Amino acid sequence: MSNLITEHVKGLLEKVLQEQIPGHLDIPTYTVEPARDKSHGDLATNIAFSLSRRLKQSPYQVAQQLKNSLSEAFRDIARIDVAGPGFINFFFHDSFLLSFLPEIFEQGDDYGCLDVGAGERIQVEFVSVNPTGPLHVGHGKCAAFGDSLARILRKAGFQVEKEYYINDAGRQIDMLGLSLEARIRELLGEPLVIPEGGYLGEYLIAVARDCLQEHGPNTLNQSKPERLRLFREYAIGKILGSIRRDLRDFRVEFDVWFSEQTLFDNREVESVVSLLQDKGYTYTRDGALWLKTTQWGDDKDRVLVRENGMPTYFTSDIAYHWNKWARQFDRVIDIWGADHHGYIPRMQASMQALGLPEDFLEIFIVQFVTLLRGGQPERMSTRQGEFVPLRDLIDEVGVDVARYYFLMRDPATHLEFDIEEARKQSMDNPVYYVQYAHARIASIFREAERKNLEHLLGDPVFPSTFSGDLEKELVKKLVYFPEVIRKSAQLRLPAV
Repeated sequence: MSNLITEHVKGLLEKVLQEQIPGHLDIPTYTVEPARDKSHGDLATNIAFSLSRRLKQSPYQVAQQLKNSLSEAFRDIARIDVAGPGFINFFFHDSFLLSFLPEIFEQGDDYGCLDVGAGERIQVEFVSVNPTGPLHVGHGKCAAFGDSLARILRKAGFQVEKEYYINDAGRQIDMLGLSLEARIRELLGEPLVIPEGGYLGEYLIAVARDCLQEHGPNTLNQSKPERLRLFREYAIGKILGSIRRDLRDFRVEFDVWFSEQTLFDNREVESVVSLLQDKGYTYTRDGALWLKTTQWGDDKDRVLVRENGMPTYFTSDIAYHWNKWARQFDRVIDIWGADHHGYIPRMQASMQALGLPEDFLEIFIVQFVTLLRGGQPERMSTRQGEFVPLRDLIDEVGVDVARYYFLMRDPATHLEFDIEEARKQSMDNPVYYVQYAHARIASIFREAERKNLEHLLGDPVFPSTFSGDLEKELVKKLVYFPEVIRKSAQLRLPAV
């Protein structure tokens, strides 16, 4: 039997349809899903609605006709009801639900592994914060979503690679280097003068102190280009190291850390510009090179190369995704912050200009996080140095709590993260409830070992009946777990 209970029922349904419906009609699109209300049974299907027009009968008439045929054919079904205007609800025999337990026990951690993805290669790129400052709590939401989605896709049978795109080229990195120099001069007794557009965060003070200790004050005597190169590279190295540590402690590991600078070093940016020019999708205006993104639905055309000859960030992003295609991914998923929503149309347009499949690039937006403390929101701005580091949140509430709170609602919705609520050690806190239950179960095993009762923890004896409704609901959750994996993978949502 398939470990997807809905596939098992669909197979039986379609067998009955082929036998009972006159003319052997093609099976229309329909759903079989776990019922949300247990009074509606174990599974429900809308197939009568899909068949009604073809059979020229009301959904209720079709459902009643199917009910009689299905009742005779389904040995696993204790009862079939027709509800509302034509939904068919299935109630399973207890023995059928219990028959899954040996398989669940035997498969262990592999239970729920599916072949929905059929080995399709997917890259999930997420977080990808500019290495200009520490991770804040908003980045934590992106990290939790991206990492959980990648785990779900792997469980569903996709080949998944997680990637962090390091934005280590461009003006913001120059400003980071200049801001570090300003902090170094401050430590040496000069007035603090952060350049316009620079980074004000005090996190650069520690970086400046380390830089002085390693390289000494004579670095300021070097030429300006030499100083800028040194300070840029040093700041990137230090901040990126901090980002890596925070993500590792947040249980997020990446398979690939991809440097934007390599796209310039390997002339991939130059190559993709030439490719778009050869395709005839560019033109020159006011000394700049433009891409005709309006041809694919963007609200205006976009600059590829500025009048000073420098490529825009958009151009390196196009080259980066062309690089992903060259690495032979079947599909790539980008997870962006809410401030990048307006960037989607131009990015999708550029994929079409390159001639890539329409479904090659999927983009998901993660909305902002407001951290509440005492009912009041805390301000966050990386450039202004006003933010709550992810590290502080981890230290205060723990990784389990932080990840759960980030994921318990759709990532596309704004989240108010209440620190006091998350720290409550009561059954009102859903994370504490789960942790408490786990601790109680673990204590049973420890007590059994202490009393030399390990033999009771060997091969289980599976029950033939349920001792109560709670036990039955627990088994149904286990039986439906593969369905949750499939739906989560298809919807690209950790919480469904």
